[in-house]
Amino acid sequence: MREIVLDTETTGLDPFTGDRIVEIGAVELYNHVVTGRTYHQYICPERDMPQEAFEVHGLSAEFLADKPCFREIGQAFLDFIGDARLVIHNASFDMKFLNAELEWMGLPHIPMDRAVDTLMIARQKFPGSPASLDALCRRFAIDNSARTLHGALLDSEILADVYLELIGGRQPDFGLTVSHGGSGGNEVAETWRPAPRPTPLPSRLTETEAEAHAAFVEKLGDAALWSRA
Repeated sequence: MREIVLDTETTGLDPFTGDRIVEIGAVELYNHVVTGRTYHQYICPERDMPQEAFEVHGLSAEFLADKPCFREIGQAFLDFIGDARLVIHNASFDMKFLNAELEWMGLPHIPMDRAVDTLMIARQKFPGSPASLDALCRRFAIDNSARTLHGALLDSEILADVYLELIGGRQPDFGLTVSHGGSGGNEVAETWRPAPRPTPLPSRLTETEAEAHAAFVEKLGDAALWSRA
């Protein structure tokens, strides 16, 4: 199962009053395991940057001026997410912006039923408790010390850890997988298996018990399954 943990930064709260996406960050999960594949893009909003938004993410109009517009990267973004489920904190906000940008490009909307809202999951799981990304990091002891400002890729990486904790733990395979570099730089996961003991453990059967077992097996004769060809 492929999932994309996603976050956006914007110039404000409403695309239909002139606000635009200025950054997208995304992290790929496969069967609830981070694969290492990411998507990150700064985007020129083709407008000014309100001070309130700048104080949230620190992206100035000057910094974004030479970055591509959404219409230049929209298809590449769609190609990255494919048909994967999208994991988003406060999904209605990001989906509203993404679908507005896609609509202005003349592309189909992303259906809302593809989005998994971690904010809603957290509120259902911990009713009455704070459910912000920072609050959930504190709850699950996830290091978010690098998060001095909002950043789409960093927030996606943190949200991936939060999401896996919300659904039952960061390592659904209990850590019994190892990854190593495969051809073309791809990560190859293998299931861990214990190696044989170099020296077998001594039998805990007494001599009397071993003799009794041998006599019992002899009485079975051809009835013993392991004696049949």
